[in-house]
Amino acid sequence: MPDLALSPAHIAILERIVAQGFTPVAFGMYASAIGVRRGSFAALLVPADEAALKMMGEPCYVIGGNLAVRARRQGRAVFVWKDKSVEATPELLQEMSRFSDDLAKLLDS
Repeated sequence: MPDLALSPAHIAILERIVAQGFTPVAFGMYASAIGVRRGSFAALLVPADEAALKMMGEPCYVIGGNLAVRARRQGRAVFVWKDKSVEATPELLQEMSRFSDDLAKLLDS
């Protein structure tokens, strides 16, 4: 976990997220954010205020422990990290959507 000043409300949100199958994870390049992962996807969370967390950007596919971004290459949707890429299949995009929706609901409740 990063060295952030988290309020008791932030910690309660993180506990709720972990109870729903997400795992806290640190991403070195994003030390000022809290990483959460489930399956092949991860998101970065940052405090929105004293009692809320929000996603920083959109969830990312994880390649080799690193956050890959969604892009288009040669007309195809892919997830890319440096020189590695994975095709963004309909199944992966559906998993990403479920991840994002589930996490958003937990952050809003």
